[in-house]
Amino acid sequence: MRCANHPNVETELACGRCDKPICPRCVIQTPVGGRCRQCAGIRRLPTYHISPAYLARGAAAALAGGAAAGVAWWLVLPYRVGFLGFFGILIALALGYAVGEAVSRATNRKSGPPLQALAVGGVIAAYLVRNLLEGAPLVPTDDTFGYVILVLAALVALGRLR
Repeated sequence: MRCANHPNVETELACGRCDKPICPRCVIQTPVGGRCRQCAGIRRLPTYHISPAYLARGAAAALAGGAAAGVAWWLVLPYRVGFLGFFGILIALALGYAVGEAVSRATNRKSGPPLQALAVGGVIAAYLVRNLLEGAPLVPTDDTFGYVILVLAALVALGRLR
């Protein structure tokens, strides 16, 4: 017999349901035996299935949440003040969580790499909004503490949508 998906591969395996010949690369082990992909019924988890509509909602939430977080960041910890130690870490945690939560709620608690990227984009938008409001360059070279807060917030936003 030849595999139905790979005609150049000889096989002795067959789907336990439809008897279609399958090779070892094509077999899906299920609790009732080896099956072909169609009979195994492999589906993505609904939490990780992200439609274009959810992506659009997530992008809008990331931008809106990032803008709001950027304004809050500017009010609480201006560019010229610096890091302020533990207080800066708390701001980073709150910033990342706020943007990640906004994206999560807008997408009906879905998660996955595309939404993580949107959340990181929202955190970057917050940084840019803060710099615009402060009158600083968009990407200043002397804002070490701002970059530390940015990286910590991005990590928290990533973790929120894992």
